Amino acid sequence: MLPGLAYFIIFKYVPMGGIIVAFQDFSAFAGIRGSEWVGLAHFKNMFMDSEFYTVFKNTLLISLYKLIWGFPGPIILALMLNEVRHMLYKRGVQTLVYLPHFLSWVIIGGILINVLSPATGIVNQFLGMLGLEPIFFLGSQEWFRTVLVVSDIWKEAGWGAIIYLAALASIDPQIYEAAVVDGAGKWKQLLHVTLPSLLGTIVILFVLRLGSVLDVGFEQIFVLYNPLVYNVADVIETYVYRTGITQGQFSFTTAVGLFKSVISLILVVLANKAARKLGQNSLW
Repeated sequence: MLPGLAYFIIFKYVPMGGIIVAFQDFSAFAGIRGSEWVGLAHFKNMFMDSEFYTVFKNTLLISLYKLIWGFPGPIILALMLNEVRHMLYKRGVQTLVYLPHFLSWVIIGGILINVLSPATGIVNQFLGMLGLEPIFFLGSQEWFRTVLVVSDIWKEAGWGAIIYLAALASIDPQIYEAAVVDGAGKWKQLLHVTLPSLLGTIVILFVLRLGSVLDVGFEQIFVLYNPLVYNVADVIETYVYRTGITQGQFSFTTAVGLFKSVISLILVVLANKAARKLGQNSLW
């Protein structure tokens, strides 16, 4: 337990003291103690910056797409794997779907760039065989978000299914036997036994997911995006990196990051309150 506490104190709670920079005109030479206090000036500048609204909109849209398409992915995969009775085949499939989780976005980005290349990519070669025009997926504002969502599902669905498989394994087999005696087929067993048993786990994971809904994945977007798709791909995390690190606007980007954290906290509190009102499990 001590290493876990030390990790959270050192890497999570101690750095929170840095949010004070959002209320200063921070200078690296003067430090936090010597920098001038400016109150909420950086927050006012943030709301007056038109680029911020574009970035915020992109963040919300990409998060929403990942939530709608990505959150059910592990549940569906776990339900499908749970129905496989051949254990060797089941273990093989599980191993294959877990593997992408252990690959970094740098490796996956390289794979996607080659696979989706408009000149030599296998996807566009297949489209060519069908008589269709090649598509520059990573340079197209219409296709870039789709690539983000699909690649994220491919990478994380297998890993996310582990928790649901554990929850499925905890369901009492006698409940299924009773359902079969009552004449329930596979579909009715799914509706009346499996899904109700999983509902508590689904609600808890959904509430936790809302806490990081604005964390759309810096590494993934940073590896894949380019100036052609900035209008639809630039999110808060990449905006903070470009503005804060490369342009040295530390105070302004700290204000943007603090704003994102406050929104995430509000979402978690509201989702947890809704879960309690619906009579489901909640975080507190």
